[in-house]
Amino acid sequence: MAGGGGGGGGEPEFQIAPMIDVLLVLLIFFMSIATTAVSRYDPSIQLPIAPDANKKEDSVGELVFNIAWRPVENRAITTFEESEVNLDAVVPVLAARLKAMPKVRVLVRSDGMTPVRYVSAVVDAAAKAGIIDVTFATMNR
Repeated sequence: MAGGGGGGGGEPEFQIAPMIDVLLVLLIFFMSIATTAVSRYDPSIQLPIAPDANKKEDSVGELVFNIAWRPVENRAITTFEESEVNLDAVVPVLAARLKAMPKVRVLVRSDGMTPVRYVSAVVDAAAKAGIIDVTFATMNR
């Protein structure tokens, strides 16, 4: 019989090329996921310190608002999804996210020196959209 099995009693060879291909695809996938997850948080914000703060369990369904206080300009810059927003214009977006995912919550990341009126404006926008779960980011040192 003609067969192509080759066949001796030698050990099978390990193919390294397909393994490298799979590892490169996984590396690219995880790099793209990591950059989108990290980019939601503005690193320039100096969070307030709360010694009794609890660590959050997960960030699934979080809508992140960064409020950066600019003391030189005497104003706060509020960003949502990496762009500066007008809070009245973002209410329909928040309402749509709530409709798509009922367990959605708003995370407010604000500088410790930001006047409360700017933080309150984000909470008011969430309330207008119907979102009742609002959390605040702090540092536990």
